[in-house]
Amino acid sequence: MSANTTPSWPSYTGTAQLVGTSPSGRVTIYVDPSLGAPGLQNARDLLSEADTIVGQNDRIFGTSTGAVSVIVFALGGQTDGTGGADHGACDYVNGAAIELDAAFGNAARIGALFEAELSECNMGGNLCGQSTGEALSRWCAAVTSNDALADFATAPTWAAQGMPDWVSQTENTDQDAVSTGCGMAFISWLLSQNITLPQIAQGLVALGNGGTFAALYANLTGNRAANAFPNFMSAVQALPGGVTSDDPFGALSTAAAGLAAAPAALAEVKSHRLRVLR
Repeated sequence: MSANTTPSWPSYTGTAQLVGTSPSGRVTIYVDPSLGAPGLQNARDLLSEADTIVGQNDRIFGTSTGAVSVIVFALGGQTDGTGGADHGACDYVNGAAIELDAAFGNAARIGALFEAELSECNMGGNLCGQSTGEALSRWCAAVTSNDALADFATAPTWAAQGMPDWVSQTENTDQDAVSTGCGMAFISWLLSQNITLPQIAQGLVALGNGGTFAALYANLTGNRAANAFPNFMSAVQALPGGVTSDDPFGALSTAAAGLAAAPAALAEVKSHRLRVLR
């Protein structure tokens, strides 16, 4: 695609205004000009933070490649970020045109939506279309944005529905709040056990589309996969306040600090290798 060619967006059909390309050349940002100054500010805020987010994403997945284009517009008719984000596929070939809902006056929210989709470009195949990949992408967004999408929480929905086991099995969708919510709470638990987000992310990618959180648990801990859900549920039942957020084990700040301190080449794992976000 030449510098003068506008990407083919998943759903946006207007005339996109080029805002700029990040210094690394890996993120080119557009905006729907009908949004006016607030939308342009969203795009400029993202442009200023894009390479920082890309660097954090590289640390999570142990990679340093891939370029994307981004359009900020009123996705779903919203301008507060609740329209979410989308892209075409879990790779940098068919998924490199990313759409973000505008979030007027909220730079952190735009950055979180961007990371939610950027992370999925690193998943390969269809992992981002599974409940495991959806939970992972939301955790990537949370850790890189200080939980700027907290209102998208799904773990309380999982708890309210009786806490079914989506650890031992994976649901073939990214649209179900119950299976995604189970994944969110499970990742919170893993992080509270001194397992890092890069280990989780790279371990899930290695397992591929058919992988389960139970298999990930076995690879990262050396414990039996069959023990993953029972051990997790024992920890959940011991929570004094129950499951009221996507981070019931309070692991977010530690995970974010660990990511910030990690070297760019971090890629070690112990294994062998909003979609309300649409």
